[in-house]
Amino acid sequence: MRKFNRALVLAPHTDDAELGCGATMSRLLEEGTDITVIAFSTCENSLPKHLPSDTLEKEFMDAMTMLGIPTENILVESFPVRRLGEYRQEVLESLINLRSEIDPEIVFIPSGNDMHQDHSVIFQEGLRAFKHVTVLGYELPWNHIRFDAQAFFSLEERHVEKKLEALHCYKSQIALERPYFDKDFLKGWLRLRGTQVKTTYAEAYEVLRVVW
Repeated sequence: MRKFNRALVLAPHTDDAELGCGATMSRLLEEGTDITVIAFSTCENSLPKHLPSDTLEKEFMDAMTMLGIPTENILVESFPVRRLGEYRQEVLESLINLRSEIDPEIVFIPSGNDMHQDHSVIFQEGLRAFKHVTVLGYELPWNHIRFDAQAFFSLEERHVEKKLEALHCYKSQIALERPYFDKDFLKGWLRLRGTQVKTTYAEAYEVLRVVW
């Protein structure tokens, strides 16, 4: 696989990037790729009432820093959770601006088979904005009925540990006992994908566009 100089990761919500491609980001950073990550919603309305409204934004920043993403490459929008469809044009305009500013060679977006309404918007508008570059769709199994695993990034233990360390920054989600934050689940998921390509760990993607 070619080396990528510039990558962009689109996360509908804080934590989606780390869950979907956190270990891949760790590997790409190690290889010298400049990565920008944007989260479109901080899910304020989904937080327990006793937590400050900026809890998930702070956890997202901590997680990105843990992975090694430079502060200037961490972007946060404030669209309301589960209502991105109402702001489709604004989302697209934000993506077009990023396309001009960053000129990414590869873009990671939610899978086209992701059933969450916000994820579907970022998939559709992300593919619309970046149809001229390589685009891969990351998996979040709890949102899928099916997933076409067509591309794999093989990973080392250190990449997996970085992903786990980043996700550990989401204290609010761990306190809520989100099952997809469970360490055994996460490592088992990556081992499953690794087994499919005869390596210990991997993250899998749908191939939406490949440009060489």
